[in-house]
Amino acid sequence: MTGFADHRRIATVTLVVADYDEAIAWYVGKLGFALCDDIELGDGKRWVTVAPAVGQGPRLLLAEALDDVQKSRVGDQTGGRVVLFLETDDFARDHATMLENGVDFHETPRHEPYGTVAVFADLYGNLWDLIEPKR
Repeated sequence: MTGFADHRRIATVTLVVADYDEAIAWYVGKLGFALCDDIELGDGKRWVTVAPAVGQGPRLLLAEALDDVQKSRVGDQTGGRVVLFLETDDFARDHATMLENGVDFHETPRHEPYGTVAVFADLYGNLWDLIEPKR
């Protein structure tokens, strides 16, 4: 199957949220993400995507929970494990800025064989890693 996967990439990952506007405010205001799309789809649904920087890696689709099953997943999309990894080229800079912006880190930064990392929680409690990989 030569060439089968040569022109594919993961473009968007869904994150179930409680409210579009509060999620936009948190990801843009606290993490400094760019709002890429906010398109009305009708019946209260919207296509809302954010990204660490426009054109840099996959986007997050902020999908507002519609029913009790989806609402039960908000903040616990991976059963308490880290859901996403936010990679940076300057851990100290981004860690300090995120702390200033009120991001809740669950640990002090640590140095691992793969890089400098610290776990933080988003506004709903989903766990993320802020990581500067070793180069």
